[in-house]
Amino acid sequence: MELSFTDAYTLWRGHPFPPYGTTRELIRLRADLGTAYEYVMVVHAYMRTGRFRPSGADVLAELDDAIARADALCAEYSGEDLEVAREMRAYAALLAVVYRGFLAAGESI
Repeated sequence: MELSFTDAYTLWRGHPFPPYGTTRELIRLRADLGTAYEYVMVVHAYMRTGRFRPSGADVLAELDDAIARADALCAEYSGEDLEVAREMRAYAALLAVVYRGFLAAGESI
């Protein structure tokens, strides 16, 4: 079974933003996730109003980059930093599912 757009949106809205890590790379990744979060907020507006207005940024490319960076950190880290890197990767992946679903929903309008 595949996660639906509405289910992914609901999970995202109830999921806390990832915590801080202790390394410079995790801090940068978290900042980049914050930027991606702001771009993905157009989905929240869409769900409230029905107005489809995609972000002008290449959100999926940014999220794919964040996922790749998190994967690299997961391969390098252990302990608490590994857990934070995993949380950041999962959050980026969830944002990507939500945004892809949003784009697909907009195509059907």
